[in-house]
Amino acid sequence: MSFLYPSFLFGLAAIAIPIAIHLFNFRRTRKVYFTNVAFLKEVKTTTNSFRRLKQLLILAARILFLTFLVLAFAQPFISGRNPQAAATSGQGITSIYLDNSLSMQNESGKRRYLDIATGQAEELLKTLPDAPSYHLLTNDFESRDQQLVSRDKLRDRLTEVDFSDTYRPLETVYRRQQSLLERLARTSGNQLFWISDFQKSTAGELEKLKTDTLSQIFLVPVQAEEVANVFVDSVWLATPFVKERETNQLNVRLVNTGKDRLEGLPIKLFIDEKQVSSSSVSIEPSGTGVTSFNFIVNDRGLKRCRLSFEEYPVTFDNEYYFVINASPVVNIVHLKGSGNGRFVAGVYGNESVFNTRSLSALNTDLSQSNVADLVVLDGLNSVDGSVATQLNDFVRKGGSVMIFPSVNAEIDSYSRLLNNLGVRNVQKAAAGPPVTAVANPSDQTSPATTLAPPDTKNPFFEGMFENSLQKGILAMPTAQPVLQWVNRSGMLLQFRNGQPFLSRFEAGRGRVYLCASPLDLNHTSFPRHALFVPVMYKIAALSKAQERLAYSFQESSIAVEVDGAGNEPVYKLKKGDFEVIPAQRLSGNRLIFDLPENPQTATRSLAEAGYYQLTLNNGTEEKLLAFNYDRRESQLANWSPEELRRVFSTQKNVKVYDSVEKADFVKEFKSETAGVNLWKYCLLAALFFLLAEIAIIRLVKG
Repeated sequence: MSFLYPSFLFGLAAIAIPIAIHLFNFRRTRKVYFTNVAFLKEVKTTTNSFRRLKQLLILAARILFLTFLVLAFAQPFISGRNPQAAATSGQGITSIYLDNSLSMQNESGKRRYLDIATGQAEELLKTLPDAPSYHLLTNDFESRDQQLVSRDKLRDRLTEVDFSDTYRPLETVYRRQQSLLERLARTSGNQLFWISDFQKSTAGELEKLKTDTLSQIFLVPVQAEEVANVFVDSVWLATPFVKERETNQLNVRLVNTGKDRLEGLPIKLFIDEKQVSSSSVSIEPSGTGVTSFNFIVNDRGLKRCRLSFEEYPVTFDNEYYFVINASPVVNIVHLKGSGNGRFVAGVYGNESVFNTRSLSALNTDLSQSNVADLVVLDGLNSVDGSVATQLNDFVRKGGSVMIFPSVNAEIDSYSRLLNNLGVRNVQKAAAGPPVTAVANPSDQTSPATTLAPPDTKNPFFEGMFENSLQKGILAMPTAQPVLQWVNRSGMLLQFRNGQPFLSRFEAGRGRVYLCASPLDLNHTSFPRHALFVPVMYKIAALSKAQERLAYSFQESSIAVEVDGAGNEPVYKLKKGDFEVIPAQRLSGNRLIFDLPENPQTATRSLAEAGYYQLTLNNGTEEKLLAFNYDRRESQLANWSPEELRRVFSTQKNVKVYDSVEKADFVKEFKSETAGVNLWKYCLLAALFFLLAEIAIIRLVKG
């Protein structure tokens, strides 16, 4: 037996008071007068014996009353089988981690996991003493939960816990609890409770989690039979360009985590809160399914898009938000050399989405390239050193360069430019017969001048061609190269002999497109071929900075392209009356900002899925961003109690209970760890002996 407040045991010294009273008061001689002296000896003997017994009973009752009263204040208890349960005696800290992630929306017996977990925490507190040594931790990691509180205050705090978009690996939870223990210098006798569904996708690498043996850790799974869940894994556009008043296609991949096949789940597509399309998808057990939506937008600009479907009991991921930019303007700088540049000007001048500036390469400082998405070098005999430097800087920052050499290309200047951009071993091509020598390009048999059909499996050509090309029917153009290189990793088009005709190279955050032939009909029929326009359109579309359609709250930092204003612009995230200034840094026109960890106002927090405006401090809207809950929360598979026991089998200070749906966790904990509190029984015993003393004095005569 142990005592919660052993200092009260000094009160047992009060037992000396009734003993002293008994010794110095009950032994006084009293005179008894009898009229018949013949019976004096018999009466005296009988009275003294009875009075002595009565006095001893009163003394015993008083001693026992005081003893049990003191014990009631000292609060004795019988320890359970766990010798480390010092927290139940008030010597350690009891820290409860209550998992309030979105996966706790799952239900068991029509009760949500979070409600079950909160109820278990409240029942647990009833078995523990009322002392200022309790701590609550949720996934929000709020500052108010960084101090110890009493049992009653913690029970009030439990009523305020709601779902959080943030999930925490158990290693992070443990470090947070340990930092509290270290700050309060409580090195032993602590109890850490983890009440969670122990979701595998978010719990982290439990095998690597090592705990301090000075604290006892209790794992309390809140689980039922695994239920099916469907969520959106990803969305993407069939083409990177969404054109106004034209049919566009959106592809959606969904995941079914259940063990049964999902048949015909209806899904709706909303744009600016209007339903524009619908589809359905069937998904195999534990599989994925892809469906497509055809849609039309009537004007340009940023569009608020949303996918919606109905699926229970987990509903937080039944909607997926994203943003598309309809018909964004692509800024193109066209540097003309010795030729007239009519093919480039013609292909980009017919579309309103292309803002093209044609400049003479002999009289420009490339200042226009600072706001350009694509720079086209068309027929330059040589590339000036200053131009090469500016182009190199432009590409490294994310721009794209398309190079068509001139007939008389100076190989040294081109080689220096391309070397700086990461393109090696560019050489002058050997001279060959002009392509105009062949009347019909389809009759050309020379592999050195005829292009091979493009690889339709290359993502660059996805959706560009019809079945005629896939069957090999389309006649390919011819070309006489003036440049050649050996790098084949980014080859888009090639000659029949395997030499590259058009290649793409990655350089920093930008791209370089290099063509082996000039746009001269004496050297190639490519500008007059059906391939030319879609290839040039695709290059221009890909040169536009491709913004992601959606983001996740769990991402630590996000990078977007901005125009900027002023010397030191400050960007804010806004949604309705919610506003926050994230930590940010600007590199050129690229803004990188960190998502604040659970920022909150009185009415809204960043944890709410939907659309957020990225604005300048003057109120100008720069971007519209869509945020969704992390899809790992939607993967409901969890660690079973048996699996948890195997993982922590070598750590004796870790106790894993069965799921609360299968066993009474609180009773098992109380019997094994908290033991039996005896102060109530001591108080009842004190009252009993007090009443016994009164009864002896009042009822027993003598």
